[in-house]
Amino acid sequence: MEKYTASVWPRLEPFLIGVIPAAPPSKFSMHYLRKMACYVRSRDGCFPRLGWHMWRHIACGKLQLAEEIAWLYFETFDLLMPHTSERRLEWAEALSQCQTPKELERQRGKLSVDTLQFLLFLYLQQLNRISLRTSLIGEEWPSSRSPSSSSERETKMSSQNKNWDDQAHLAFIQTHLSELLELLLEPGQLSSSGQIQRDSQLTPEALESLSLLLEGSVSSSRNVYPIHKLLSRTPLQSPAGFSKLSRTYSLQQFEGFLRQALCLNPFGISSFPQSGKKLAWALQVEGILKKAKIFRNTHLAPLGSRLVLLSQVCKQTLAKDSEKLNNANVKLHRCSDAFIYLLSPLRSVTLDKCRNSTVVLGPVETSVHIQSCENVRVVCVAGRLNLGASFQCTIHALTPTRPLLLPGNMSLTLGPFHTHYPTLEDHMASVGLAVVPNLWDQPLLFGAEGSAPDKSCFRIQPPSEFNPLVIPFQMKGDNCEIPWALPADYQKAVESREQTVQEWQKTVKDAHLNKDQRRQFQALVEQKFHEWLLETGQRQELDSLLPPTLTSSTSVDHWPSSHTSNSALHPLKDQSPEQAVGQTPTVC
Repeated sequence: MEKYTASVWPRLEPFLIGVIPAAPPSKFSMHYLRKMACYVRSRDGCFPRLGWHMWRHIACGKLQLAEEIAWLYFETFDLLMPHTSERRLEWAEALSQCQTPKELERQRGKLSVDTLQFLLFLYLQQLNRISLRTSLIGEEWPSSRSPSSSSERETKMSSQNKNWDDQAHLAFIQTHLSELLELLLEPGQLSSSGQIQRDSQLTPEALESLSLLLEGSVSSSRNVYPIHKLLSRTPLQSPAGFSKLSRTYSLQQFEGFLRQALCLNPFGISSFPQSGKKLAWALQVEGILKKAKIFRNTHLAPLGSRLVLLSQVCKQTLAKDSEKLNNANVKLHRCSDAFIYLLSPLRSVTLDKCRNSTVVLGPVETSVHIQSCENVRVVCVAGRLNLGASFQCTIHALTPTRPLLLPGNMSLTLGPFHTHYPTLEDHMASVGLAVVPNLWDQPLLFGAEGSAPDKSCFRIQPPSEFNPLVIPFQMKGDNCEIPWALPADYQKAVESREQTVQEWQKTVKDAHLNKDQRRQFQALVEQKFHEWLLETGQRQELDSLLPPTLTSSTSVDHWPSSHTSNSALHPLKDQSPEQAVGQTPTVC
């Protein structure tokens, strides 16, 4: 008979979405969290659910956090929870109706979280903690390079950001498992000196809270279960230390069971070379797209573990609208001189070390994180926006939370969301994102502990520089304009520019040019226009929109066609062959 065994691994999303990608406050150490664990069990209104007002009292009064930072962690934890889209929309509507700070505070007071899971979540923030050794020998030590060096910012950020690193997730759980389990114990399970007693027991409720971090499967089954449901199977209960009499788990035996069962997440990014699908696209030009890779595991991964990786996409326009992307966690890595359109409802998106590119995203349910990027334009509707160690990036966003500006940023520009596509509103509704509240212009600066944040790292885009973005593809759907009003100053700037164009057209018409004059004038305008395209870099984007030639003999396996959805993408306009000098697009 086949032995009934279990494999247990760290869940991806608590690390990917839940961990703020920066060094945590020093008082998130085990010393203070142990005190908090005892405190919340001894106070009314703190256990088993912890409300905002009590967390604010603990965070501001005992952990010495600023109130806005306390709300950041509380809100981030709630963002991680699997709420329905209807619930998220109802919450957004309630917040949008708050007219005063007092009303907003009253509404926030209605939010509560699972106390034990929140303790685990706070402990998890240590994932990106900078060790003393790193601070002594790493990039934090004074360097002879310029402080504004992009490579220095990149190295510093990369050294502490492990949100996508599934091997780091496993190492973290293995290293800190004893302390994580200690946070779940009832105060009576500890000695007077705070030490764990040998006969300590874990309750089923504590085990259920641990399902925030761990999941697994049995034997060779493909079904994935949270840890508490996995251990509901009778053959696994005895090895895990379950007592039928007390209905609890022996802490010592349970920890030993977990240490034997823990393994690398089979759906993590490390598994892509073995189990991920490698995808290619048409007309890969030798030398330019030779290193480009797209992997996905959406064909086999459960919800919460669906990943798509786009790496080293260079000098290419890539457009995608497909169910293959729905609810996926997407990472764009080292893309450069690219135009990328991912027009599907997404779970989370990370841009890492991208350069000189434009990225337009469908609604992102949780977070868009931009790290170590340079001269990148991102257009998104997202639950949260994080930026760290990035330079000269422009973000056009609609977000119900304050954009989080992490250390290391320089010359960022924040502007209002300024585009649309036909299924945008439907996609927003499916992930629970509403038009209001919209806090795109109210960033929260998250500085290194003990130092003042750099308020000069960003600016709000002046209306005079604002231009709506047109997505250059035809799609099926109902939306034909931005489905909400632009801020008044920006709307006025757009109308003023349109008025200027109308006046110019009238001036040309009133000039009564003859045929030769019109020809000369047209040639001059086209010449100046092409010069402008070259100077601004817009020429590359227009050239890349040319469809592949019918005579091409290139044959590759394509990313599954967007025709699997109701909104197939097609280039908006054709261009003459004389205008083509760049790479052809992939509308896949």
